[in-house]
Amino acid sequence: MNQLAARALLLLVWGLHFLPLPVLAALGRGLGRLLHRFGRARREVALANVALCLPELSAEQRGQLVREHFEWTGRSLLERGLLWHASARRLRRLIRVEGDVHLAERSERAVMWLVPHFVGLEIAGAATQLFQEKTGCDVYTAQSNPVLDAAFHKGRARFGKAILFNRQQGAIPVVRAIKKGVAFFNASDMDFGLRDAAFVPFFGQPAATLLAPSRMARSLGMVVQPLVAEMLPGGQGYVVRFMPAWEGWPTDHPEADAAAMNHFIEDQIRTMPAQYLWVHKRFKTRPEGAPPVYGRG
Repeated sequence: MNQLAARALLLLVWGLHFLPLPVLAALGRGLGRLLHRFGRARREVALANVALCLPELSAEQRGQLVREHFEWTGRSLLERGLLWHASARRLRRLIRVEGDVHLAERSERAVMWLVPHFVGLEIAGAATQLFQEKTGCDVYTAQSNPVLDAAFHKGRARFGKAILFNRQQGAIPVVRAIKKGVAFFNASDMDFGLRDAAFVPFFGQPAATLLAPSRMARSLGMVVQPLVAEMLPGGQGYVVRFMPAWEGWPTDHPEADAAAMNHFIEDQIRTMPAQYLWVHKRFKTRPEGAPPVYGRG
């Protein structure tokens, strides 16, 4: 996408944020249907993931789940305009938070917010800025288009309580921020290869899973609090759950911790399976000798 097209897209997203959420949600579902119909590559990735992770579903059920997932994904793309442009007052009306929202503020130890990749991930990030006072930091992957990259950065940090680090900067700036008392928004359930990772089960399948969350939490003495965001149907708003901090995690065994993390994410996925990020190639990295999940691509 060239810069002119990127600016046009961002202008459209900005304009759409003025619409009532039920209208915007309907448009997003429509976009998702188009993405499902014409986005063959990502559709096949999602179907492959669901077939591996939820084998108890019939082919028809898997197809329906993936169609619903694309509708939620379409919504998440269009409703990002709300998160980037709507007033804080409007967002506080739309987002309901549950659980221990203020743990990071009162904790004497640094806090890691562990946030699985549901389609409402950006909503969880907004909630950490709108409903509590602790500054947080996040690691993001830079967009190849500089216009989109600038928009992502500005939108995610616009409430002044988020520090964003480019993944290419490495871990040192993040560790320095944590040592200064900044909370860490950690969305680590993706396949980043085998660097500082191991194959641990995810729905019974070997998945390259980062060991860094466990090692970082242990070395820095962090409290780990899961956050899960849910988009509600019909434009009813969103729920962000600040869950109880984990006890006994991390341990001395990073691989066991990674397996426990994956098991927790599995449980959350089963509560709202269509909202997990099935279009991500979670099983791209394979054990030696194992056949590829996604074909040659």
